[in-house]
Amino acid sequence: MNLAKNLRMKNLSIISHKIALYQDTPRGHPECPERYEAIKNRIDGDYKNWIRVQAPCATRKQLLRVHTEAFLNYIDEIVSGSSKPIGLDPDTWAGKSGVEAALRGAGGACLAVDQVMKTEEGASFSAMRPPGHHAEPDKAMGFCVYSSAAVAARHAQKNWGLERVAVLDFDVHHGNGTQACFWDDPSLFYASSHQMPLFPGTGEMSETGVGNNIVNLPLPPGAIGKDILEGWKNYLLPSVLDFKPNLVIISAGFDAHKDDPLGGLKMTTEDFGTLTKLILEMAHKNADFTRSCRIVSILEGGYNLTALADSVACHLDTLESFKV
Repeated sequence: MNLAKNLRMKNLSIISHKIALYQDTPRGHPECPERYEAIKNRIDGDYKNWIRVQAPCATRKQLLRVHTEAFLNYIDEIVSGSSKPIGLDPDTWAGKSGVEAALRGAGGACLAVDQVMKTEEGASFSAMRPPGHHAEPDKAMGFCVYSSAAVAARHAQKNWGLERVAVLDFDVHHGNGTQACFWDDPSLFYASSHQMPLFPGTGEMSETGVGNNIVNLPLPPGAIGKDILEGWKNYLLPSVLDFKPNLVIISAGFDAHKDDPLGGLKMTTEDFGTLTKLILEMAHKNADFTRSCRIVSILEGGYNLTALADSVACHLDTLESFKV
Protein backbone atom coordinates (compact mmCIF):
# COMPACT_ATOMS: atom_id res chain seq x y z
CA MET A 1 0.00 0.00 0.00
CA ASN A 2 1.44 3.39 -1.00
CA LEU A 3 -0.70 5.93 0.83
CA ALA A 4 2.07 8.49 1.17
CA LYS A 5 4.34 7.72 -1.80
CA ASN A 6 5.91 10.91 -3.17
CA LEU A 7 3.32 13.00 -1.32
CA ARG A 8 3.44 15.19 1.72
CA MET A 9 1.36 13.97 4.62
CA LYS A 10 -2.19 15.32 4.33
CA ASN A 11 -4.98 15.98 6.84
CA LEU A 12 -2.78 17.79 9.33
CA SER A 13 -4.09 19.44 12.51
CA ILE A 14 -2.74 21.11 15.64
CA ILE A 15 -4.88 21.00 18.80
CA SER A 16 -4.48 23.76 21.40
CA HIS A 17 -6.31 26.05 23.81
CA LYS A 18 -5.43 29.31 25.59
CA ILE A 19 -6.10 27.72 29.02
CA ALA A 20 -2.60 26.23 28.74
CA LEU A 21 -1.26 29.78 29.22
CA TYR A 22 -2.62 29.96 32.77
CA GLN A 23 -0.34 29.39 35.77
CA ASP A 24 -1.56 26.67 38.13
CA THR A 25 1.77 25.50 39.52
CA PRO A 26 4.08 27.37 41.89
CA ARG A 27 6.37 29.95 40.33
CA GLY A 28 9.57 28.25 39.23
CA HIS A 29 7.88 24.91 38.66
CA PRO A 30 9.23 23.28 35.45
CA GLU A 31 5.72 22.43 34.22
CA CYS A 32 4.78 26.02 33.47
CA PRO A 33 2.75 28.07 30.96
CA GLU A 34 5.98 29.21 29.32
CA ARG A 35 6.27 25.70 27.83
CA TYR A 36 3.08 26.19 25.83
CA GLU A 37 3.99 29.80 25.04
CA ALA A 38 7.38 28.77 23.64
CA ILE A 39 5.75 26.23 21.31
CA LYS A 40 3.05 28.70 20.28
CA ASN A 41 5.57 31.40 19.48
CA ARG A 42 7.65 28.95 17.46
CA ILE A 43 4.86 27.56 15.28
CA ASP A 44 2.38 30.45 14.99
CA GLY A 45 2.56 32.15 11.63
CA ASP A 46 4.04 29.03 10.08
CA TYR A 47 2.75 25.54 9.35
CA LYS A 48 0.12 26.83 6.93
CA ASN A 49 -0.84 23.29 5.93
CA TRP A 50 -1.98 22.48 9.46
CA ILE A 51 -5.49 23.43 10.54
CA ARG A 52 -5.87 24.77 14.09
CA VAL A 53 -8.54 23.22 16.30
CA GLN A 54 -9.56 24.16 19.86
CA ALA A 55 -9.16 21.42 22.46
CA PRO A 56 -12.47 20.52 24.16
CA CYS A 57 -12.76 19.24 27.71
CA ALA A 58 -12.80 15.46 27.95
CA THR A 59 -16.18 14.13 28.97
CA ARG A 60 -16.64 12.11 32.13
CA LYS A 61 -17.52 9.12 29.94
CA GLN A 62 -14.18 9.40 28.15
CA LEU A 63 -12.26 9.71 31.42
CA LEU A 64 -14.08 6.76 33.04
CA ARG A 65 -12.76 4.46 30.34
CA VAL A 66 -9.37 4.87 32.03
CA HIS A 67 -9.79 6.44 35.47
CA THR A 68 -11.80 5.31 38.47
CA GLU A 69 -14.90 7.22 39.50
CA ALA A 70 -13.46 7.69 42.99
CA PHE A 71 -10.40 9.41 41.53
CA LEU A 72 -12.48 11.71 39.31
CA ASN A 73 -14.65 12.63 42.30
CA TYR A 74 -11.52 13.37 44.33
CA ILE A 75 -10.22 15.83 41.71
CA ASP A 76 -13.67 17.44 41.38
CA GLU A 77 -13.85 17.96 45.14
CA ILE A 78 -10.43 19.59 45.25
CA VAL A 79 -11.29 22.02 42.47
CA SER A 80 -14.69 22.95 43.92
CA GLY A 81 -13.45 23.20 47.49
CA SER A 82 -10.50 25.56 47.11
CA SER A 83 -9.88 28.86 45.35
CA LYS A 84 -6.15 28.09 45.13
CA PRO A 85 -4.26 25.16 43.56
CA ILE A 86 -3.69 22.21 45.90
CA GLY A 87 -0.56 20.09 45.88
CA LEU A 88 -1.55 16.48 45.20
CA ASP A 89 2.07 15.50 45.79
CA PRO A 90 5.34 17.50 45.78
CA ASP A 91 5.27 17.66 41.95
CA THR A 92 1.60 17.72 40.95
CA TRP A 93 -0.93 20.50 41.49
CA ALA A 94 -4.68 20.77 40.98
CA GLY A 95 -6.59 24.03 40.68
CA LYS A 96 -9.39 25.36 38.51
CA SER A 97 -7.28 26.38 35.51
CA GLY A 98 -4.83 23.50 35.80
CA VAL A 99 -7.54 20.86 35.94
CA GLU A 100 -9.35 22.50 33.04
CA ALA A 101 -6.10 22.42 31.08
CA ALA A 102 -5.68 18.74 31.94
CA LEU A 103 -9.29 18.07 30.90
CA ARG A 104 -8.66 19.83 27.61
CA GLY A 105 -5.42 17.88 27.24
CA ALA A 106 -7.34 14.60 27.44
CA GLY A 107 -10.19 15.98 25.34
CA GLY A 108 -7.73 17.37 22.81
CA ALA A 109 -6.08 13.97 22.54
CA CYS A 110 -9.48 12.43 21.76
CA LEU A 111 -10.16 15.17 19.22
CA ALA A 112 -6.79 14.42 17.61
CA VAL A 113 -8.02 10.86 17.10
CA ASP A 114 -11.23 12.16 15.53
CA GLN A 115 -9.22 14.40 13.20
CA VAL A 116 -7.00 11.65 11.79
CA MET A 117 -9.90 9.23 11.44
CA LYS A 118 -11.45 11.50 8.79
CA THR A 119 -9.13 10.08 6.12
CA GLU A 120 -6.85 7.08 5.64
CA GLU A 121 -3.75 9.22 6.01
CA GLY A 122 -3.06 12.04 8.44
CA ALA A 123 -1.36 13.42 11.52
CA SER A 124 -2.59 15.47 14.45
CA PHE A 125 -0.53 17.08 17.22
CA SER A 126 -1.93 18.16 20.58
CA ALA A 127 0.21 20.94 22.06
CA MET A 128 -1.60 20.96 25.39
CA ARG A 129 -0.03 20.97 28.83
CA PRO A 130 0.20 19.50 31.47
CA PRO A 131 1.48 16.11 30.33
CA GLY A 132 -0.46 12.93 31.11
CA HIS A 133 1.62 9.77 30.89
CA HIS A 134 2.34 9.46 34.63
CA ALA A 135 -1.32 9.61 35.70
CA GLU A 136 -2.54 6.17 36.77
CA PRO A 137 -6.18 5.04 36.86
CA ASP A 138 -6.56 6.09 40.50
CA LYS A 139 -3.72 8.56 41.02
CA ALA A 140 -2.29 11.84 39.71
CA MET A 141 1.49 12.14 39.80
CA GLY A 142 4.54 13.49 37.98
CA PHE A 143 2.84 16.76 36.85
CA CYS A 144 0.02 14.65 35.33
CA VAL A 145 -3.67 14.61 36.30
CA TYR A 146 -5.35 12.64 33.50
CA SER A 147 -3.76 9.95 31.34
CA SER A 148 -4.35 11.64 27.99
CA ALA A 149 -2.74 9.06 25.69
CA ALA A 150 -4.61 6.20 27.36
CA VAL A 151 -7.90 8.13 27.22
CA ALA A 152 -7.30 8.77 23.50
CA ALA A 153 -6.53 5.09 22.87
CA ARG A 154 -9.78 4.01 24.54
CA HIS A 155 -11.66 6.69 22.61
CA ALA A 156 -10.27 5.28 19.36
CA GLN A 157 -11.50 1.82 20.31
CA LYS A 158 -14.92 2.79 21.65
CA ASN A 159 -15.87 5.57 19.23
CA TRP A 160 -14.15 4.37 16.07
CA GLY A 161 -14.16 0.60 16.53
CA LEU A 162 -10.39 0.20 16.23
CA GLU A 163 -9.22 -3.18 17.49
CA ARG A 164 -5.59 -2.42 18.34
CA VAL A 165 -4.00 0.86 19.42
CA ALA A 166 -0.32 1.46 20.22
CA VAL A 167 1.27 4.26 22.24
CA LEU A 168 4.92 5.02 21.53
CA ASP A 169 6.61 7.07 24.26
CA PHE A 170 10.05 8.70 23.87
CA ASP A 171 9.87 10.98 26.94
CA VAL A 172 12.95 10.78 29.18
CA HIS A 173 10.69 9.53 31.99
CA HIS A 174 8.87 6.21 31.83
CA GLY A 175 5.12 6.54 31.34
CA ASN A 176 4.06 4.46 34.30
CA GLY A 177 0.48 5.73 33.98
CA THR A 178 0.03 4.62 30.38
CA GLN A 179 1.62 1.30 31.23
CA ALA A 180 -0.72 0.79 34.19
CA CYS A 181 -3.76 1.61 32.04
CA PHE A 182 -2.68 -0.89 29.36
CA TRP A 183 -1.23 -3.66 31.53
CA ASP A 184 -4.22 -6.02 31.52
CA ASP A 185 -5.48 -5.41 27.98
CA PRO A 186 -3.73 -7.15 25.05
CA SER A 187 -5.63 -4.93 22.56
CA LEU A 188 -3.46 -2.01 23.72
CA PHE A 189 0.32 -1.79 23.22
CA TYR A 190 2.87 0.42 24.96
CA ALA A 191 6.48 0.93 23.84
CA SER A 192 8.82 3.25 25.73
CA SER A 193 12.42 4.41 25.74
CA HIS A 194 13.42 6.23 28.93
CA GLN A 195 16.29 6.94 31.29
CA MET A 196 16.86 4.59 34.19
CA PRO A 197 17.40 5.23 37.03
CA LEU A 198 15.04 8.22 37.02
CA PHE A 199 11.54 9.12 38.18
CA PRO A 200 9.16 7.27 38.45
CA GLY A 201 11.36 4.18 38.86
CA THR A 202 9.31 1.90 36.59
CA GLY A 203 10.04 0.65 33.07
CA GLU A 204 12.28 -2.39 33.45
CA MET A 205 12.50 -4.68 30.43
CA SER A 206 10.92 -7.40 32.57
CA GLU A 207 7.66 -5.38 32.74
CA THR A 208 5.79 -6.92 29.80
CA GLY A 209 2.06 -6.76 30.59
CA VAL A 210 -0.61 -9.41 30.31
CA GLY A 211 0.26 -10.49 26.77
CA ASN A 212 3.71 -9.07 26.09
CA ASN A 213 1.89 -5.87 25.15
CA ILE A 214 4.40 -3.73 27.08
CA VAL A 215 7.93 -3.25 25.69
CA ASN A 216 10.38 -1.09 27.63
CA LEU A 217 13.85 0.11 26.71
CA PRO A 218 15.57 1.57 29.78
CA LEU A 219 18.64 3.66 28.95
CA PRO A 220 21.58 4.70 31.13
CA PRO A 221 22.22 8.37 31.89
CA GLY A 222 24.35 9.88 29.14
CA ALA A 223 22.98 7.68 26.35
CA ILE A 224 23.38 9.54 23.05
CA GLY A 225 20.91 9.94 20.24
CA LYS A 226 22.54 7.34 18.01
CA ASP A 227 22.08 4.64 20.63
CA ILE A 228 18.50 5.67 21.39
CA LEU A 229 17.59 5.66 17.71
CA GLU A 230 19.16 2.23 17.25
CA GLY A 231 17.08 0.97 20.17
CA TRP A 232 13.90 2.17 18.50
CA LYS A 233 14.89 0.90 15.05
CA ASN A 234 16.03 -2.55 16.11
CA TYR A 235 13.96 -3.32 19.21
CA LEU A 236 10.93 -1.16 19.93
CA LEU A 237 9.56 -0.46 16.44
CA PRO A 238 9.74 -4.09 15.22
CA SER A 239 7.68 -5.02 18.29
CA VAL A 240 5.11 -2.36 17.42
CA LEU A 241 4.98 -3.57 13.82
CA ASP A 242 4.37 -7.13 15.00
CA PHE A 243 1.36 -5.82 16.97
CA LYS A 244 -0.16 -4.33 13.77
CA PRO A 245 -1.91 -1.36 15.42
CA ASN A 246 -4.87 0.31 13.72
CA LEU A 247 -3.67 3.62 15.19
CA VAL A 248 -0.33 4.93 16.44
CA ILE A 249 -0.32 7.48 19.26
CA ILE A 250 2.98 9.16 20.14
CA SER A 251 3.62 10.35 23.69
CA ALA A 252 5.95 13.07 22.46
CA GLY A 253 8.15 14.08 25.36
CA PHE A 254 11.17 16.17 24.39
CA ASP A 255 12.98 16.06 27.73
CA ALA A 256 15.42 13.44 26.43
CA HIS A 257 17.10 16.45 24.79
CA LYS A 258 20.70 17.01 25.84
CA ASP A 259 19.84 20.50 27.15
CA ASP A 260 16.85 19.49 29.26
CA PRO A 261 17.27 20.16 33.01
CA LEU A 262 15.22 17.17 34.23
CA GLY A 263 16.95 14.33 32.41
CA GLY A 264 20.35 12.95 31.50
CA LEU A 265 19.89 11.62 27.97
CA LYS A 266 21.67 13.30 25.07
CA MET A 267 19.33 13.52 22.10
CA THR A 268 19.64 16.50 19.78
CA THR A 269 16.84 18.41 18.12
CA GLU A 270 17.63 16.64 14.86
CA ASP A 271 17.45 13.25 16.59
CA PHE A 272 13.77 13.87 17.34
CA GLY A 273 13.20 14.43 13.63
CA THR A 274 14.99 11.18 12.82
CA LEU A 275 13.00 9.28 15.43
CA THR A 276 9.76 10.72 14.05
CA LYS A 277 10.82 9.55 10.58
CA LEU A 278 11.52 6.04 11.89
CA ILE A 279 8.07 5.93 13.47
CA LEU A 280 6.48 7.10 10.22
CA GLU A 281 8.37 4.48 8.22
CA MET A 282 7.09 1.81 10.60
CA ALA A 283 3.55 3.18 10.32
CA HIS A 284 3.74 3.09 6.55
CA LYS A 285 4.86 -0.56 6.59
CA ASN A 286 2.03 -1.24 9.00
CA ALA A 287 -0.40 0.26 6.47
CA ASP A 288 0.02 -2.91 4.41
CA PHE A 289 -1.95 -4.65 7.16
CA THR A 290 -4.29 -1.90 8.38
CA ARG A 291 -4.95 0.03 5.14
CA SER A 292 -4.30 3.34 6.88
CA CYS A 293 -1.42 5.56 8.03
CA ARG A 294 -2.65 7.71 10.90
CA ILE A 295 -0.49 9.34 13.58
CA VAL A 296 -1.69 11.12 16.72
CA SER A 297 1.03 12.94 18.66
CA ILE A 298 0.48 14.25 22.20
CA LEU A 299 2.89 16.60 23.99
CA GLU A 300 4.39 15.17 27.17
CA GLY A 301 7.59 16.56 28.73
CA GLY A 302 10.26 19.04 27.64
CA TYR A 303 11.49 21.72 30.06
CA ASN A 304 14.23 23.65 28.29
CA LEU A 305 12.07 26.15 26.43
CA THR A 306 14.34 26.62 23.42
CA ALA A 307 15.03 22.91 23.02
CA LEU A 308 11.32 22.14 23.45
CA ALA A 309 10.15 24.63 20.82
CA ASP A 310 12.82 23.62 18.30
CA SER A 311 12.20 19.91 18.84
CA VAL A 312 8.43 20.29 18.42
CA ALA A 313 9.03 22.19 15.18
CA CYS A 314 11.37 19.44 13.94
CA HIS A 315 8.75 16.83 14.89
CA LEU A 316 6.01 18.69 12.98
CA ASP A 317 8.27 19.29 9.97
CA THR A 318 8.96 15.57 9.74
CA LEU A 319 5.32 14.62 10.14
CA GLU A 320 4.35 17.03 7.36
CA SER A 321 7.08 16.25 4.84
CA PHE A 322 7.19 12.47 5.24
CA LYS A 323 7.91 10.69 1.96
CA VAL A 324 8.60 7.03 1.14
